[in-house]
Amino acid sequence: MGGASALALLSGSSSAFAQKKYSDGATDTEIKIGHTGPYSGPASSYGQIGKTIEAYWKSVNDAGGINGRKVKFITLDDGYSPPKMVELVRQLVEQEKVLCTFNTLGTPTNTAIHRYMNQKKVPMLYVATGASKWGKPKEFPWTMGFQPDYHTEGVIYAKHILANVKDPKIAVLMQNDDYGKDYYEGFKEGLGKDADKIVKHVTFEVTDPTVDSQVIQLKDSGANVFFNIATPKAAAQAIRKAGDLSWKPAQYLNNVSASVGSVMKPAGFENSQGIITAQYLMDPTDKQWADNADMKGWVAWMDKWMPGGNKADANHVFGYAVAILMHETLKKCGDDLTRDNVMRQAANFQKYKLPMLIPGITINTSPTDYYPIQSVKLAKFSNDTWELFGDVMSAEGA
Repeated sequence: MGGASALALLSGSSSAFAQKKYSDGATDTEIKIGHTGPYSGPASSYGQIGKTIEAYWKSVNDAGGINGRKVKFITLDDGYSPPKMVELVRQLVEQEKVLCTFNTLGTPTNTAIHRYMNQKKVPMLYVATGASKWGKPKEFPWTMGFQPDYHTEGVIYAKHILANVKDPKIAVLMQNDDYGKDYYEGFKEGLGKDADKIVKHVTFEVTDPTVDSQVIQLKDSGANVFFNIATPKAAAQAIRKAGDLSWKPAQYLNNVSASVGSVMKPAGFENSQGIITAQYLMDPTDKQWADNADMKGWVAWMDKWMPGGNKADANHVFGYAVAILMHETLKKCGDDLTRDNVMRQAANFQKYKLPMLIPGITINTSPTDYYPIQSVKLAKFSNDTWELFGDVMSAEGA
C-alpha cells in the first residue's frame, strides 16, 4: 500500500517535472528579467519608473515570488542614449541571458534594439513608449507596447481642438525624434483637411538645455492653441516660459509629461491652469480617487516599499501598474517559462482590470492586437490637480 502510493506520488511528480519548460533566464527557482532606463541624462525624471519596478519585484519576492520562483530584476542606466541602450541590452541578452526585457523606456532607444530583439526572439515586453510601431505582431512578433499609442492620442487632441476652439491657430513644439513625430503625425491626421490651422511647428533636441527660444517663436506666430509634445524637463520649461511671456493659448500637453510632481509643479501651478491632457491611469493627486480601493492599495504599497517616494509623481503609478501586468503575464505562464509562452500569455488578455487604470479602461490583447491599452479620458488641470471630464474615448479595434 505504502509502496503503491509512494510510486503514484513519484510518477505524479515526474509527470509534473516533465511539464516544466524553460528558455534562458528561467529555472525552478528564478526568473531573470532585464531592464534599462534613464537614471541619468535629459530624461532622468523617468528614472523613478525603474526604481518603482525594482521595488515592486522586491515586494513580489518578499511574498514568495511567482509560482515559487524569485524574480531577479537587472536594471541598468542607459541615459536615454540609443547607442548605450544597444550595448546594455546586448549584455542583458547575451551575457546575463535574461528571459525577456521589460518596460525599457523611450522611443529612440527602443527603436535601436527593436530589430535585434526580434532577430534574437527575445520578448521585449510592455515597452515604456507609446509609439505606434510597438503594435505590429506580423513584422515584430517579439515586441509589445503598454500605454495608449501616441498617434491615437494626437488624433484625440486634434478633434477636441476643432470641436472646442473657435478659429484655431495652432503652434506645435515637438521633440525632434520618432516619439515627437509619432504624436505630430497623429495630430495632423486628426486635423484632416484643417491641417493648415497649424501656423507654427518648431522642434528641439532632447539634449537642448532649454526650449525658451522655441516658445518665443511659437508665441510670436499669433497662435491661440499650443500643443506641447515634449518629455518632462522641456515640457515644464515650455509651460513656464509661456507663463513668463503672458501667452495664454489653449494648451494641450502629451500624456507622457502629465505628472503633477515632475512637470506641473516645476512649471508653476499658476502657469498650468486649464491645460488639457489624456489619461488612462488614475492620477495620485486627483482627490476623486482617495477612497478607491486601487489607490488605497497603491498608497499602502508606496508607504511600505518606497517610503521616500513622491506620491504626486505619476511615474510611480505607471511603474507599479505595468509591473503588475508583467507579474500577471508570468503567473499565467505557470511552469512553461519559455519565451514563446511568455509572448503567448502577453497576447491573451481579455478585459483585464489592471489596478490603477481609470474605471472603464481595461487591458485587451490578442495575437493580432499588441496594443494593451487603447482608451483614454481627457483631463483639465485645475488648481493643483487634474480633473477628468467627458467619456472614455477608445481606439479599440481601430
